[in-house]
Amino acid sequence: MTTLAPLTGTEVAVSTNALPVRQSTLTRRTEETSIDLHLVLDGEGRVQAATGVPFLDHMLQALGRHARFDLTVTASGDAAMDPHHTVEDVGIVLGQTLRSALGDRAGIARFGSAYAPLDEALARVVVDCSGRPFLHFAAEMPEASIGADFASSLVEEFWRALATNGGLTMHVDLIRSRNAHHAAEAIFKAAAVAMRQAFERTGPEGAVPSTKGVLA
Repeated sequence: MTTLAPLTGTEVAVSTNALPVRQSTLTRRTEETSIDLHLVLDGEGRVQAATGVPFLDHMLQALGRHARFDLTVTASGDAAMDPHHTVEDVGIVLGQTLRSALGDRAGIARFGSAYAPLDEALARVVVDCSGRPFLHFAAEMPEASIGADFASSLVEEFWRALATNGGLTMHVDLIRSRNAHHAAEAIFKAAAVAMRQAFERTGPEGAVPSTKGVLA
């Protein structure tokens, strides 16, 4: 397993609005995978990903860069047999760290939406930090696989795991595409921008953006 150094430095010690930096670290061990993940929501888009699944690493790079998360993730397991467990479990752990880093979600914008194109592909993602897990995934991938061994269906598996464990309501729509790589990347980039909007601290500080007074 490749070992990555944690993302550290004074540049992530204090957020730009002087509020505490939202971050979380989680380790998950099962008989199928072993995952270590550190997430800084109020980051600069720096990503170090070594999951054993190159296309997943590529998507995590896009997610972190456009959501402006700092993310360090390592994973090992049975990816050589089938990437399914690694992709799903990374989604689980990332969702759990997001939920932890968001805390009570006070002061956040709560809602976010974005379109992202990649050449012929166009995706739309809408996010609600509702505390209620739900994924609507309307994305008919144009090809069964991406590269040699990444099934296109794993894109949905990743986002279902993240939304369920992150307490997010997400609507993912692939509007058009002809290339599965482009389709997946457009989805990840649209989701990243929508999440960045939804997680943004828009204030007032301490106010939970819900008529119920709680997001859970």
